[in-house]
Amino acid sequence: MLQRLSIRNYAIIESVEIEFSGKLNIITGETGAGKSILVGALGLILGERADSSVLFSSNQKCIVEGVFSISDTDTAYQFLRENDLDAYNEIVIRREIAPNGKSRAFVNDTPVTLSQLKQFTSLLVNLHQQFDTLELGNSSFQMEVIDALAKNQPILKKYEEAFSAYCETHKRLVRVREEQSLAAKEADYQKFLLNELEEGNWKENELEDLETELKTLANAENVKATLEKASYELNEGDTPILQQLKGLGNQLHSLADFHPGMPELITRLESLQIELRDIAGELEAMARNVRYDEERIQLVNDRLSLGYKLLKKHGLQTTNELLEIQGNLAEQLGNIINRDTEISRLEKEENTQLKQVQELAGTLSANRHKQIQPLEKKMTQLLSQVGMPNARLQIAIQTTELNTTGHDNIEFLFDANKSNRFEPLRKIASGGELSRLMLCLKYLVAQSIRLPTLIFDEIDSGISGEAARQVGIIMQELGTAHQIISITHQPQIAAKANTHFFVYKKEQDNKITTRIKSLSVEERVDTIAQMLSGEKPSVSAIANAREMINSK
Repeated sequence: MLQRLSIRNYAIIESVEIEFSGKLNIITGETGAGKSILVGALGLILGERADSSVLFSSNQKCIVEGVFSISDTDTAYQFLRENDLDAYNEIVIRREIAPNGKSRAFVNDTPVTLSQLKQFTSLLVNLHQQFDTLELGNSSFQMEVIDALAKNQPILKKYEEAFSAYCETHKRLVRVREEQSLAAKEADYQKFLLNELEEGNWKENELEDLETELKTLANAENVKATLEKASYELNEGDTPILQQLKGLGNQLHSLADFHPGMPELITRLESLQIELRDIAGELEAMARNVRYDEERIQLVNDRLSLGYKLLKKHGLQTTNELLEIQGNLAEQLGNIINRDTEISRLEKEENTQLKQVQELAGTLSANRHKQIQPLEKKMTQLLSQVGMPNARLQIAIQTTELNTTGHDNIEFLFDANKSNRFEPLRKIASGGELSRLMLCLKYLVAQSIRLPTLIFDEIDSGISGEAARQVGIIMQELGTAHQIISITHQPQIAAKANTHFFVYKKEQDNKITTRIKSLSVEERVDTIAQMLSGEKPSVSAIANAREMINSK
């Protein structure tokens, strides 16, 4: 509920503060006095855009502040919690427009974006202006009306969650199938490549090792001769190196007593002899193993030829790169098998989810169909009540493909003159007819769900007399359970107010400003009498006004 609205430095408003009641609040005043300016200012805290041109005084900032009361169970309260905003039962929303045009918005003194502000305040206020009736012809709005009357919100929430999950599974299934289709086209060739590599049975660094071996085999005689010569020089020969080292060692032993470092040198020389003896043995063993083997050379050449062919085919340089390609191919072929399993799983999951979605959509549709005849009947009665005795509303439901609201398409059809030629609302209903249709629908919806504060800006356009009185009665009944704020020119509607505000202009310091005041009972009588008969109402007009106020 909107408890208080404070406006400073906006349009022709210097400073205004309004305390609203929780029922039917009516705002009246002469044309041009600034009634719709109040709605414009309210629009600022509802997230509408503005610039410095709205400033009353160009060197001061404009401030519009609204104080709302909410309960812990309201969706608005949950919004605050979910968006990390201070959640209290009293909410202060403030909008500031600086002289340079910069705008700032606050909820409980915490800065918020215009998008956040709009989303939040849509949970607090339902603003109905003269041109808002255009949404009445919108299919989504019509669906919302039927769902509200059918009390479909809990089921609709489950449906939306189930439908979203189903869509995600379907997208995933389509994607995996596409991947599988592409992979399957290449699978045979990939399998051929993999078999080719697996038949080779390659080992790490094999080609590099074979190249070294081939060089050795090709030069076997030279290698063998060199190894044998080295071994011979160490162990035998005319003056074997090992024998020479042993003789040197013996000679140095005789000097051990003459130099303290000599024993260490002798030990090192002995170690060198041992190391050279081992080297000589290994050289001899290597020489014995080196032999020219024409058959082995052929085998190595064949193996290298196969390896080089595969390297060239895959644009590689080493054996290990071949093994990596082999691993990748095996993984890709394995993924094809895994995708088959994934496709099977997703198909089962999709079928299960589709059944759940269809069941929920069926429940929603059944609930909607139950509301059609009662709604058509009630709307016929209400339309007659508000001055449209020949008007009829017909609601058509057609089955469509599953979508975010189920499998129904709803269309409101209208016949203004009992012609039995029903056409879509958006094509034939006039502005005045749409306004009254919207009021009647909101009146019916309000009986099923709790609506936020309802604000009507001249919804009574184009009506008068008994029709206006009936509109006032409907708004008064709405006000018993909802806060209503309405700007009107009709005395019949103004007379139904629980709280009546009067907007007027005042000149001060050569400036014209808008003021607003809450009227007492006698002031209301005078105001409504003036609305009936002019600035100087007659005695009968005053009596009529008093009767209208007392006949609630």
